[in-house]
Amino acid sequence: MVARHFRRRIAAIALWLAAFLPGAAMAQEAGNISEAEIDALANRALVAFQVPGMSIGIVKGGKIYHLKGYGKRDANAGAPVDPYTIFKIASNSKAFTSAALAILVDEGKIRWDDRVADILPEFRLYDPYVTREMTVRDLLTHRSGLGLGAGDLMLWPEPNAFSREDIVRNMRYLKPASSFRSAYAYDNTLYIVAGEVIARVSGVSYEDFIDNRIMGPLGLESCFAGAIGRKAMKNVAKPHGVIDGEIKVIQRSIITNEPIASTAAGGLKCSAHDMLVWIATQLNGGVSPDGARLFSAAQSREMWKPHTIIPVSEEERSRDRTQFKAYGLGWRLSDVYGYRQVSHTGTLAGMLSYVTLTPELDLGIVVLTNGGSDDARKAVMTGLVHAFVGAPGKDWIEYYKQQNEAEADAPVDPGCETGAEPPREGVAGRYEDPWFGGVDISRDENGYVFTSEKSPRLNGAMRYCRQPNIYTVRWDDRTLASGDAYALFETDFGGRITGMRMRRIDPKADFSFDFQDLEFNRAN
Repeated sequence: MVARHFRRRIAAIALWLAAFLPGAAMAQEAGNISEAEIDALANRALVAFQVPGMSIGIVKGGKIYHLKGYGKRDANAGAPVDPYTIFKIASNSKAFTSAALAILVDEGKIRWDDRVADILPEFRLYDPYVTREMTVRDLLTHRSGLGLGAGDLMLWPEPNAFSREDIVRNMRYLKPASSFRSAYAYDNTLYIVAGEVIARVSGVSYEDFIDNRIMGPLGLESCFAGAIGRKAMKNVAKPHGVIDGEIKVIQRSIITNEPIASTAAGGLKCSAHDMLVWIATQLNGGVSPDGARLFSAAQSREMWKPHTIIPVSEEERSRDRTQFKAYGLGWRLSDVYGYRQVSHTGTLAGMLSYVTLTPELDLGIVVLTNGGSDDARKAVMTGLVHAFVGAPGKDWIEYYKQQNEAEADAPVDPGCETGAEPPREGVAGRYEDPWFGGVDISRDENGYVFTSEKSPRLNGAMRYCRQPNIYTVRWDDRTLASGDAYALFETDFGGRITGMRMRRIDPKADFSFDFQDLEFNRAN
């Protein structure tokens, strides 16, 4: 009996290992990287990927290993990036949202498996069953059944006129792309709902809760959910992108104190210095470097527990020897060269972030940039992580440059051949979508013009495609050029236009341009 029990225990352990690290080699001996090597990696990345500035922070063994700024806050000015320069951290805000909920769970005010509709009675999804069964945990795990980025046009581009109340109410119009809890599809809108759960349960705004219950106890003076103090506003980075071949400031993404609806999903602003305090607290199971308990060790484990499986790409297997990926509560989970990794990225126009924790090495890394290149943050983070886990050395700048060039050479949809517009009655008018609101299509001397009522950045010229009822929409704000779209007008049997459908011209464009989810009906 004892031997049989022992064999079952050994078999169970083997199955657990196989589930998380099937076929993985034992972790390599941990390594290090010198300050000079970090400096060289960062400075090369800035030049190679046309990024004005970057801040890198590393904490190891509970101590700051590296903390330094590189380049400029503003490409047009001489002010340098330093460890206290504030960047938008975009989707790395999600871990703050999950931590806020963890605090409320610790206090007994909610449970992870409480139903959202019991807390927010106005919350509805397209499927009544999913509405009834959706839990607080489900809001954070990207398994709702909604499509990739569903409803993101209510959040971005900023500024727009959508309120959080609008977003919660409009969730009911977003049609599912898969069944509930069956597939991973990254979303932002349900994190806005999670932020409203925090506000409803706590009785204060999401921003006040984060600033008072997380930033305050951790002593963070350059990390904000709400308004940035006057002194801190003197040291903010400006967002940049390469537009028409030149590095330019993206005005719509500049850090301001104007309220936004998207804070819980991607609206926090932090410095590398304060992010290191946050990372150290995460690595220490919810206890800050100063000994303040933010959330319990049990909630730390819950946030780092795999909830939704994510497919592993061949590139990840080859580059990192990754065997598993999953999503926890505000964190991505994986393995790199046999070491467990807890990470997340954040992406907004002209501001990108990357956070990676390697718990077995008591290691945390943050990379913040004020440029639009995803390759810059990936090259730096990959170089740093691989150095610490003892992976074979490689020129990651060159690796990602080659990837970028290969993607640029890949065939893309050339768009349609635009030309002189034939006479067509009934295009101009008012069109309405249940969640995005109204769009007016008017006529000027050059053709038709698309004007969004609630998202004023989405205004642009329409040109006929020399295909029946199809036009291109080219946004006036060319920082949104990758999101240029097709518009297809639908007709009844009599040829009268009854509605409009849209999709991105470039299928590789940011998924937040979720035009495919819009269903415009003709209103007049």
